[in-house]
Amino acid sequence: MATQREEQVVLVDEQGRPVGQAEKRTVHRRSTPRHLGFSCYGFDGTGRLLVTQRAAEKATFPGVWTNTCCGHPSPGEQVEQAVLRRLSYELDLMPENLRLVLPDFSYRASFGDIEENELCPVFICRLSRDPSPRRAEVQAWQWWTWEHFLREVADADSNLSPWARLQAPLLQGLLPTFEPGVFR
Repeated sequence: MATQREEQVVLVDEQGRPVGQAEKRTVHRRSTPRHLGFSCYGFDGTGRLLVTQRAAEKATFPGVWTNTCCGHPSPGEQVEQAVLRRLSYELDLMPENLRLVLPDFSYRASFGDIEENELCPVFICRLSRDPSPRRAEVQAWQWWTWEHFLREVADADSNLSPWARLQAPLLQGLLPTFEPGVFR
């Protein structure tokens, strides 16, 4: 019986250069090696942000509310392609106007015995419909105004991911303009 190949992540040095790869399930632990990830923030035509709640079964940060989509590029995969792949897989969405806005964002965060240590480029995009989430990935979703998102970021007791809290203030001046038919 053939087994499915384990998902691989790209290990990176402090300058963001690839230095190897490892099985994803072995990377997130108490002392996580730095690896490549991404975050994506998807907005509808009125400027509302699609936020998602991570599935309770997720190994890292289960049940936490966060930006639209996060993930890891596979070895040899362009980060933009990984964003498209994960948006399609997790939410059955195809974004418009995907663009990189924070190429060098990095963070460390812990949750119990799990640590994240990522070089995590941040993307924004336009979404033209509601998601159809894969339940093993996303247990709930909502459209929030940016102001509501910022209130959640500021509330220390909210159940928002640590990376979204760090990314939000950096995104302030980089958000698109929302006018009928315009996303710039």
